[in-house]
Amino acid sequence: MEKTILIIILGIAALNYLFRVTPLLLLSRIKIPAVGARWLGYVPVAVMAALITPEVFLVGGEPALTLDNKNLLAAIPTFLVAVKTRSLLFTLLAGVASMALLNALG
Repeated sequence: MEKTILIIILGIAALNYLFRVTPLLLLSRIKIPAVGARWLGYVPVAVMAALITPEVFLVGGEPALTLDNKNLLAAIPTFLVAVKTRSLLFTLLAGVASMALLNALG
């Protein structure tokens, strides 16, 4: 049983590595036009927005734009810190501190 699990973990790790390295190897050898490079610059922002939006604005699959939504309340100071500092570290600290404070208060 343990040997099977180890083989599965190693196989998944190898495939994960292959899927991450292949685009890097292929794209490093071709010249991407300026329009394409500019378009690719928006991909991380779009992916992050798609991941965060449901967590912030939905509770149980329903829109929750109320003061009972702790995720939304914590997102406000986190967003402000992100805009002001443009620092991932300070943004993460603000988000964690906001959630910790809201959870401690109630």
